[in-house]
Amino acid sequence: MSADVLDVAVIGGGQAGSAAGFYLRRSGVEFAIFDAQDEPGGAWPHMWASLRLFSPARYSSLPGRPMPPWNRGYPPAAHVVDYLTAYEKRYELPIHRPVRIEAVHRDGDLLRLDSATASWRARHVISATGTWWSPYLPYYPGRGDYQGRQLHTVQYHTPEDFHGQRVVVVGGGNSAAQITADLASQATTIWTTPRPPRFLPDDLDGRALFELASRRLRRLRDGHADSGGIGGLGDIVAVPAVRDARDRGLLHAQPMFDRLTATGIAWRDGRTEDCDAIIWCTGFRPALSHLTPLGLRDGTGHIPTGGGTRALAEPRLHLLGYGDWTGPGSATLVGAGRTARDAVRDITSQLAPE
Repeated sequence: MSADVLDVAVIGGGQAGSAAGFYLRRSGVEFAIFDAQDEPGGAWPHMWASLRLFSPARYSSLPGRPMPPWNRGYPPAAHVVDYLTAYEKRYELPIHRPVRIEAVHRDGDLLRLDSATASWRARHVISATGTWWSPYLPYYPGRGDYQGRQLHTVQYHTPEDFHGQRVVVVGGGNSAAQITADLASQATTIWTTPRPPRFLPDDLDGRALFELASRRLRRLRDGHADSGGIGGLGDIVAVPAVRDARDRGLLHAQPMFDRLTATGIAWRDGRTEDCDAIIWCTGFRPALSHLTPLGLRDGTGHIPTGGGTRALAEPRLHLLGYGDWTGPGSATLVGAGRTARDAVRDITSQLAPE
């Protein structure tokens, strides 16, 4: 790679970083993408085997190249990996892997990116590291006393790993519902949620959810009252496997337990359940540790962007794919493309000679 200053450095080579690369390639600026993984696909190669998208392939594409059809329902994670691999080859994206950017520093008029062995300087940085690499585990009394197996969503792979076991699944969102449904054929499951699970209407898929999120953002920008967006309708997308398990009566949620014991979980009323494993489907936080030297995070752990992708306190930094605070649906395949387009348009307008 040239030692010259890059116009744009992209950190993360998954769906958001690849979408940014598409628009950067079209803009003609000098850029590079640094990806910490050994293979293409971002987080997708690391997800559980039965995971399916929320939408058909035709509504799950990055800009410029449609995702190939998948004729057996919603596409699995492996199909997404194949698509992203072909995508970066098709557009000859300059992705350097495995390169883990450990810190970004201000360096005069530039930003400096440091790995363990090298440094690069850039006029602008796009951070697209997502959330998968920063799983959240809540504290519960007795968690250190429990003698069984504890794992987070990121460590779950196949239901066969739990054949014949009693498994507690914790969480009221999509991952918890999908994993509980996935386990039903192999294990006895106990699904615990902080509130009764709310399933979205069966006819809502990822495309409709993205449009709802976009509509909500437009209304907020126009000064209308917050409608609650998707959260006002429910928390769990009824993908076919979840819908089937729900209709068969396999998704009965229990209230959250109050503490862990050496052998399982316990509620305040004295009821207990022994279990072999606990799967914490308790969400993620933005993977932003590489930006710590810039001192930009607020009390929520986010970096304020004012509703777009540009960091308010550091205009040379854009953030893609971390959730609705970096653009509606920005953590989805279709949403990543729209927010990447806006970010690159903003960056290139700043790079243009006056």
